[in-house]
Amino acid sequence: MITLRHHLLTIVAVFLALAAGIVLGGGPLSDVGPTAATSSGETEAAPAADRAQTDYTESVVSALGPATVGGRLAERSVAVVTVPGADEQVVTALTEQVTAAGGTVSARYDLSEDIVDPGQKSLVDTLGSQLLTQQAEGDVAAEASTYDRIGQLLGLAIATKEAGGQDVNGKARAVVDAVTGAGLMAEPGEVAQRSPLVLVVLGTDAGDEGSDAILAGLAQGLAVQAAGVVVAGVTSDGGEGQLGRLRADPASAAVATLDGVDTAAGRVATVLTLQRALTTPGGAFGASGADGPVPLG
Repeated sequence: MITLRHHLLTIVAVFLALAAGIVLGGGPLSDVGPTAATSSGETEAAPAADRAQTDYTESVVSALGPATVGGRLAERSVAVVTVPGADEQVVTALTEQVTAAGGTVSARYDLSEDIVDPGQKSLVDTLGSQLLTQQAEGDVAAEASTYDRIGQLLGLAIATKEAGGQDVNGKARAVVDAVTGAGLMAEPGEVAQRSPLVLVVLGTDAGDEGSDAILAGLAQGLAVQAAGVVVAGVTSDGGEGQLGRLRADPASAAVATLDGVDTAAGRVATVLTLQRALTTPGGAFGASGADGPVPLG
């Protein structure tokens, strides 16, 4: 019988092979032109072979994925938070993976451009101060910085430390109504439950220190209120991308990070990382994660 550990090790091997393929395909070797001994036919055949190899890798991981993730999020709910510019297909695939793992998505919360725009800090700060006084005194640290505070307020509204989740209360609805009313987040619709797990899906990389500080503050704030937070991005978000820069920030110690969710392997790894986040904070996983492609512990 093939054991679960065998499945996991297979996923790791496939993930590493995929990561290596991406690096080689986009790295220095891709810049080497054909030599005199290379025929034009061989040059044209290489991209097709690379595509076939990548397609095969994706199909294998997709086939093994259900057996690997099945039941790992049973009786657990996940709140999905998207950063402006998040790929809609990736978000949909991630929510489907949560369902395949036996979990549920309590709601999707789409942040607006204003909340991640350094130029709108005054608006975010004013709203945060008002909500702290009116709705969250004692629940949110009074000394928290602007984006840590708004992250804590959002966490108070959408998340909980209780592994089984908690019902949405009046305080949570008031915070969501205020944040959406200020244009900082899209209306999530009817929500019945606050979730122990929060999955933050990255979007457009602004590539500036102000936006990096905002992301770090939001993530750190959410982690105060949730049992576990996973910040996930596509493969290009790792390394020197926004996820890579977040990993260099002390705030990342409170959340798990994962790059590569634009691949089947990355989406499987997302479930494993969410499961781990319930009991263990932190960790850098994925295509460029310092702690490995997936958490195996």
